[in-house]
Amino acid sequence: MNMTVGNCSEPSTEYQYYFFPGVYILALVVGLPGNVAALFVFAFRTTPRTAFSVYISNLALADIVILCTLPFKIHYHLNRNNWVFGDIACRITGILFFANIYMSICFMTCICVDRYMATVHPHTYLKLRSPWCSLVVSVVLWCVVVVAMLVFVLLGPLATNSDKSGTHSCFENFARSEWNTRLAAYSMLCLIFGSLLPSVIILVCYPLAARRISMIRTKTAQKAVRVIYIILAITLLCFLPNHVVYLLHLLRRMDVIQSCSLANVIYNARRGTMALVILNTCLDPVLYYVTTSHCKWKPLRLSWLWGGVRRRRGVYTIAVR
Repeated sequence: MNMTVGNCSEPSTEYQYYFFPGVYILALVVGLPGNVAALFVFAFRTTPRTAFSVYISNLALADIVILCTLPFKIHYHLNRNNWVFGDIACRITGILFFANIYMSICFMTCICVDRYMATVHPHTYLKLRSPWCSLVVSVVLWCVVVVAMLVFVLLGPLATNSDKSGTHSCFENFARSEWNTRLAAYSMLCLIFGSLLPSVIILVCYPLAARRISMIRTKTAQKAVRVIYIILAITLLCFLPNHVVYLLHLLRRMDVIQSCSLANVIYNARRGTMALVILNTCLDPVLYYVTTSHCKWKPLRLSWLWGGVRRRRGVYTIAVR
């Protein structure tokens, strides 16, 4: 099925019928159990509660919401990009999907700022480390997203349209009228505040924190530096390519980029970088819960399946029966 944008024909979507379902299934199998376990541990088993645990809990929650929309998207692509669940379901799942991608980026940025303040400005951090500050920040972010979602849902049909073959696309191939009236402004705001600004904060704060920690010649400090570099690498791999391609995509939709060959490259790159963003949901549990010193993970076995939880030496351990 070839679509047209402006005077250019978009590339064939044939590969998407197999590519996206494979990526989404992998994300569900790996990411969903990890994020559910992380949310359970950091929300109910971590004491005392810290700003870090609050942000991690919210990051896991945002990832879980993204992952819960994937079964609909898997069916959509396996059905050759034909949406059968209706306009309302398309708008809700599409908005939840993209909104929580930005929420993930925002909470990763909050974690970055938290680690930066703790490392580079420890005296100020001691005054602000109360979990109440992080709770307020989290509530504000969720409120902003909820308002934006309601606007999309209540302003009428947006995401679903039909082509001559009778299929219904969902959250893609928007008409120019929809783009000019609503999507352009929202997309620009998302690019600035949901993509570029968080990227700049992460790319500036983490290297500064790493530089400060590297001056401390201890094994713990050196391990912290390695962790920071890993987090920075994952950000560069999973999020930055999507931000850059998203900027090019906006320039294309605004007719700043008019080359058809470049438009086709952007079209395919947009899908590839989106897959990288989704695969980040698999990396969040591994990265933040195994490589940080905030919570030393033991092999996690759910207490209601394997035994009772007992407290020993300040660490929860699983007593297997």
